[in-house]
Amino acid sequence: MDKMKVTYEAMLSLAAEMALDEAVRKFRAERIYREIDQSLVAGDEDTFYRLAKELNEMK
Repeated sequence: MDKMKVTYEAMLSLAAEMALDEAVRKFRAERIYREIDQSLVAGDEDTFYRLAKELNEMK
């Protein structure tokens, strides 16, 4: 019974870590999309390409 509890806790911890990683990834992607939009409005080509590269590296 104790071994099952340890296994369950490990699986629960892994699931929580995966959910947190996904939330952080979504947050970063949304931030990058906003900054890309701002760079397009400002006509800042260098920032646009840098952010587009960063976004592609996330995928």
